[in-house]
Amino acid sequence: MQNVSQKEAADAMPLAKVESTRFWRDGRFRDMECLSASFVTHEYAPHAHETFSIGAIESGSQIATLRGRREETGPGDLYLIDPGVVHDGAPGGEGYRYRMIYPDTRLFVDILEDVTGRAFNATPSFAGSLSRDPQLARAFHNAHRTLESGAGALESDEGMFSVLAALFARYGSTIVLPVDTKERSAVARARDYLIENFDCDVGLGELAKVAGLSRAHLIRAFRREYHITPHAFLTDRRVIVARRLLREGRMPANVAVECGFADQAHFTRHFKSRTGVTPGQFRVG
Repeated sequence: MQNVSQKEAADAMPLAKVESTRFWRDGRFRDMECLSASFVTHEYAPHAHETFSIGAIESGSQIATLRGRREETGPGDLYLIDPGVVHDGAPGGEGYRYRMIYPDTRLFVDILEDVTGRAFNATPSFAGSLSRDPQLARAFHNAHRTLESGAGALESDEGMFSVLAALFARYGSTIVLPVDTKERSAVARARDYLIENFDCDVGLGELAKVAGLSRAHLIRAFRREYHITPHAFLTDRRVIVARRLLREGRMPANVAVECGFADQAHFTRHFKSRTGVTPGQFRVG
């Protein structure tokens, strides 16, 4: 997807040579998680969020897999990822610097109802996960920087509110549920079982029995449906629950045990590979 013009490349901020992250939550947008980061070697493992994942690259490029497609993105490209969509990310070339926000569905509904003046009785979504829109990407960066700088309430609120409203107006959609099939129901049972038993040591034979499929068939069907293996899904689910517990102020060592990780080092490795920050950084952000 990358096709950065010379002007855009010149306008892009210089690429950092070291990795850095800043993570915080913004109470004005329902405690929306925000991240600004520079990555040179860090690679995200396949993962999903309970919230939307919206962002844009300031400089450099990232190679990401979304919905089974692998693409390279750079300045001027937008990430518009729905909740639950599995994705990864790795530096392209010499790395990249980018900005992300993770607004929940309720926040989007609030904004849409505010803009339209009527109730929004559907599930908001984006028609595509990657869009090229240099103008809106710049507006997003400006709004994000304003939040990060701690500017006045009105300036911060207006900037990000306007960007979120514009994003949905230009690229928004609503979710259409796929037609159910016997195989889809089977892997959904396996998925739900992993969600309910995320803190347990679930075996492949046990999971296959729940789904009513052979072990090989389960792995193939699960990956086809969710773009991730059952084990990777379980690890990601543990990280999602860990994020909730850390937001409550729980200590990382205790969270590691409660979420089924072998030890704190194991927990930290998987947490950072999916969020870009350590459990400690996330807890105090």
